[in-house]
Formats: sequence, structure tokens, C-alpha cells
Amino acid sequence: MSDVVNAFLLVYAGLFPIVNPIGGAPIFLGLTRQCSDEERSVIARRVAINGFLLLLGSMIIGSHLLEFFGITLPVVRIAGGLVVTAFAWRMLHSGDEVDHGSVPLQPQGLGEAFYPLTMPLTVGPGSISVAIALGSQRPWGATFDVVRFALVGGAAVLGLAAIAVSIYVAYRFAERIMAVLGPTGTNVLVRLSAFILLCIGIEIVWTGYAGLTGAGGG
Repeated sequence: MSDVVNAFLLVYAGLFPIVNPIGGAPIFLGLTRQCSDEERSVIARRVAINGFLLLLGSMIIGSHLLEFFGITLPVVRIAGGLVVTAFAWRMLHSGDEVDHGSVPLQPQGLGEAFYPLTMPLTVGPGSISVAIALGSQRPWGATFDVVRFALVGGAAVLGLAAIAVSIYVAYRFAERIMAVLGPTGTNVLVRLSAFILLCIGIEIVWTGYAGLTGAGGG
């Protein structure tokens, strides 16, 4: 049971800081400002579904594609962990003010639900690389256990579903969330998420190192 809980928490905690739906909410709000509240709700739901499918595909087949090109899973873990660590370090040392840039696009319908709202705003290259690295974390043990595989895999999918729900809630209620948090609250949330992400990135790097060298840990 601990493996199931750990799988859920690893996926959710590993992806939430880098997907960062709270941080993306102001941009989403700006891009959909000309939409009605009902239209914004539909777009938020589609972005959440698209993000779920992108992350699920990356987690399931991403590492296998890399293996097809001759890249071993420990190397994938180290590379993915370094990406996560570098991203988290940049978030920790970024300026206090969140610069969301200009808002050049106003969606006229649902055509922008995938681009740019899902990718790259919500699920970008960083999120995809993290999903691949997390997908390579399969502690099945010495022997393959179908039941354990199903339970741990299902918990990982539930973690992705929780990410999708978080995206929907953050985007659907972006206007209210920004009013409640304010600039200071948003900045604190970003910093805390960055520190958690930094720890997860180091853990992924260590797992990859242990796989390459045969060092202990698990």
C-alpha cells in the first residue's frame, strides 16, 4: 500500500510545481478575458483534459522511445532530474515580481485550447521531461507482480488526474484565486513549490546515479 501512496504523491508532487497551474492562471485569465464565464469554463476543462493526455502519453511511452534510441533509463532519470533541479533553482532565485509579459492573443473560441493554452502555457517541455523521468521510476522489485503493477500504475494515473483537476480549478476560478492570493501570496506559493521541486529533482538524480553505479537506496 505504501508503494501505491508513494506513486500518487511522487507524480502529483513532482508535476504540480512545474505545471504550476496557479502561476499559469493569470496568463490564462488574460488570454481568455474576452470570453464569457461559461466559455472560460469549457476552455479550462479542455486544457485540463489535453494536459492529462499529454502527460500520460509522456509517462507511458516517453522512456520507451528513449530506450529505442539507445538511452538507458538511469541516464533518463539523471537528465530529467537535472532539468527539474535547474528549473527549481531558477524559480527559487527569480525576481520577486512575477512578469507575465504581454498578452498578444485573445481566443475567439476553443481553437486555442491546445495551443497555446495547453502547450506550452500549461504543459511545456519541462513538464514533459519530468513526466518521462517519473515514468521511468518503476520500483517493481526483483519479480514482476501484475497486481502491484496495476495498483502502482493506477495510482500514478490518479496523480495525473489530480494534476488535471488542479489545472481546471485554477483556470476556471483564475480571477477569484488571483484576488485572494494577491502578489505576495502568489510569490510565496511559487517559492515553496520551487523548493519541493528542487528536492524531487535531486531525488530523481540520485535514483539514476544509483542505477548506473549499483549504489544502495531504493
